[in-house]
Amino acid sequence: MAKLVDNPKLAFRLARAIVSDIALYNQEKVKDGIKNDSVFDVMSEELEEGREHFYGRVSPDLDDRDHLYDRAIVDVMIKQAGKIESSIW
Repeated sequence: MAKLVDNPKLAFRLARAIVSDIALYNQEKVKDGIKNDSVFDVMSEELEEGREHFYGRVSPDLDDRDHLYDRAIVDVMIKQAGKIESSIW
C-alpha cells in the first residue's frame, strides 16, 4: 500500500488535481451548473467521488483535510468559471 499524503501542501495539490480532472471531464455540467446556480447539485456525484478518492490518498490525521478539498473546488472549478454568465456574480 502506498504511503498516505500527510503534508498539507501536497494534499492541496492532490485535491486541485482531482477537482481539475472532474471539471475537465464535465465542462458542460459545470457551465450549466454555474449558469443556473446549481453547480453543487449537478456535480454532487462527481465531487463526492473525487472526495472519496482524495480521502483514500490523504492521511485522516491531516488537519483541515475537508477544508483542503473544499478549497480546491472553489479555486479550480468555481473561480475559473468566473467568465460564465451567471446570477451568482
